[in-house]
Amino acid sequence: MAAASGAGSEGQAGGVAAGSQATAQTEDMEAQLFRMRHSCAHLLAAAVSAIWPQAKFGVGPAIKHGFYYDIELETQLGPKELERVEQKMRELRKKKLPFLRQELPIDEAIGEMARRNQTYKVELLKLLKEKGSTAVAAETGDDAVVSEGGVGTVSFYQTGEFVDLCRGPHVQNSIEIGAFKLTTVAGAYWRGDERNPQLQRVYGLCFATEDDLKRHVELLEEAKRRDHRRLGVELDLFAFSDLVGPGLPLFTPKGTLVRRLLEDFVQSLQEPLGYTRVAIPHLTKNDLYKVSGHWDKFQEDLFHVRGKGGEEFCMKPMNCPHHTQIFACRQRSYRDLPLRFSEVTSVYRDEVAGALQGLSRVRMITQDDAHVFCLPEQVQDEALRIYQIIDGFYRPFGMRLEVRLSLWDEKKPDKYLGSKERWEASQEALRAVLRQRNATWTEEVGEAAFYGPKIDFTAKDALDRAWQLATIQLDFNLPERFDLKYIAADGQAARPVMLHRAVLGSVERFMSVLIEHYAGAFPVWLSPVQAMVVPIADRHNEYAQKVVETLRSQTLKNALSGGIRAEVDDSRESMQKKIRNAQLQKIPYMLVVGDREAAEGQVAVRLRSGADLKAMPLDRLIERVKTEVESRSDLPA
Repeated sequence: MAAASGAGSEGQAGGVAAGSQATAQTEDMEAQLFRMRHSCAHLLAAAVSAIWPQAKFGVGPAIKHGFYYDIELETQLGPKELERVEQKMRELRKKKLPFLRQELPIDEAIGEMARRNQTYKVELLKLLKEKGSTAVAAETGDDAVVSEGGVGTVSFYQTGEFVDLCRGPHVQNSIEIGAFKLTTVAGAYWRGDERNPQLQRVYGLCFATEDDLKRHVELLEEAKRRDHRRLGVELDLFAFSDLVGPGLPLFTPKGTLVRRLLEDFVQSLQEPLGYTRVAIPHLTKNDLYKVSGHWDKFQEDLFHVRGKGGEEFCMKPMNCPHHTQIFACRQRSYRDLPLRFSEVTSVYRDEVAGALQGLSRVRMITQDDAHVFCLPEQVQDEALRIYQIIDGFYRPFGMRLEVRLSLWDEKKPDKYLGSKERWEASQEALRAVLRQRNATWTEEVGEAAFYGPKIDFTAKDALDRAWQLATIQLDFNLPERFDLKYIAADGQAARPVMLHRAVLGSVERFMSVLIEHYAGAFPVWLSPVQAMVVPIADRHNEYAQKVVETLRSQTLKNALSGGIRAEVDDSRESMQKKIRNAQLQKIPYMLVVGDREAAEGQVAVRLRSGADLKAMPLDRLIERVKTEVESRSDLPA
């Protein structure tokens, strides 16, 4: 087995002191968890081979929260089979089986795996012998380790009767493995290539204690309840069509309204700070990306189009090269800078069908994109403006932001564009931004893009899951590749600095996060329908309609248009059924109207939570909703 490497890259503390005792303890715990999960993958394979000796094994790394193993087996693994395997794992665990390491010369190792009929291990070893790597980094996150001096010997670990190609590390013996549970089986092509055999990928969870495992399983159940793919359909937000194609979502009127409200929110934050809207085509000549440098890296992921005249085009996979051409279309002076271009537009990437997942991973990606062209001395101020926009956007959602500063690796200068002096100055400018914002951040050496350092923002949702969404990136590359210039104060031509900025990251992906964050119960300002008026009987329909008209006639900030978004349920259903239907649609307010309400100009107010606010004058209800919409913050019951 080509095992995954250590527990993750080590970060440096930014806004807090590095090397604290708490940090060290956390790292030790993570390292121990990794050893448990890695060892649990071996235990899984040992159990499978004990039950089905003919099983052949691919790769089986430790992953976040657990492990998996790819297995070739004639028996189709279902719930009953997983239960049987898990029981066998528990039996083996109790035996305190040691994880015994040994090294073998590469040719002897190939012979041993061939004798055991482990064809996939033989393939890995032959690759290791020929190329110095098992070449499964994309699959497992790591390569098999060989002895110093090249491919001489390889390491194996034995667990009971099971022997596996592996670099380690492991726990001392199987009893040290914590609580585990097998969860699912999925198909996985060997080495990720659909031309290869499809194996059964068995996933499992592993935690230090039963309580930790139980909490995580409960979290998974809650995540399943919040799954945006199910809620998006139930709430009529988006759909997919086989005739349109996978990864190409269709947004309904309700889903489109939510998108517009999010986009309008970003615009309301950036417009006062000098951002101007631009628009670019969805189709572009390949030449643009050849100049930008994206062609060599991304051409296999593009949708290619040939014009009638033989010209080669593609559907644009990103927007930044186009924005450079808007900058370059006329002569610029230092007095013109900074220039802040923004737009909401879609890009297109030919993602593998198996990787597509609801709105989280799509082929049409709508970006709230912006690029700033500025003087070197303006970088800090412009980054501060962007930080202000990002912070202002996420605050109403109650999402805690974690900040990471990605730096260059000065020991590998050939990987990056620009001088040491420029990198150090740029990185310090971003540090100054973080200090001015009183941020706490981590620093990751070697994580910068080749064209410049960046600040990445990770948002924590209601389930404490982390989503990398917003970013601020410095770019020395594109201004140089496109030979962008401005006339400096001394009359000489100079090179601008370019900043890339994303707030939502991708509208589709952000919507998937937001749906799950709220479990579909959007705050009032974002809810497609804010109030459902429920007449008790048919004779109350006329008053119900007047209530709706009054609500819709209100003038509200942050509402786009149309005032309070209200509808009437004048169906033949009972009042209780109408209320229940509105609750299932996550509508914030249910306004029940009958004889008394019609006579007194009131509405009986119920919340989707089940809370009953009793009858109140319509004007008071309007003020409550108005406050919630304009503040983008729901009021307590």
